[in-house]
Amino acid sequence: MGQGKKYDKAFKEQVVLRIVAEESTVSETAKDLGVHYTTVRDWVKVYKQDGEHSFPGSGNLKAEDEEMRKLRKQLADLKEENEILKKAAYFAKNLK
Repeated sequence: MGQGKKYDKAFKEQVVLRIVAEESTVSETAKDLGVHYTTVRDWVKVYKQDGEHSFPGSGNLKAEDEEMRKLRKQLADLKEENEILKKAAYFAKNLK
């Protein structure tokens, strides 16, 4: 699947706030903007779930996502170190 058009945080927030304030509906807004209905619906869903922390922007992660990324990296590093130690132990044992 290809990447779709990217929309910045300010744009998404303006769209969502218009819908949340009941100035427009999801389907009307999507049609007016030429954005797929499900995309706009998902923006509203994310906004209602995360509030002002929605749409962190390009390269920025929500705090939980950043923590998860760090933990995954740490886990991958530890797995790699574990494999190195296993190999070292195997060779040390066979050198005797």
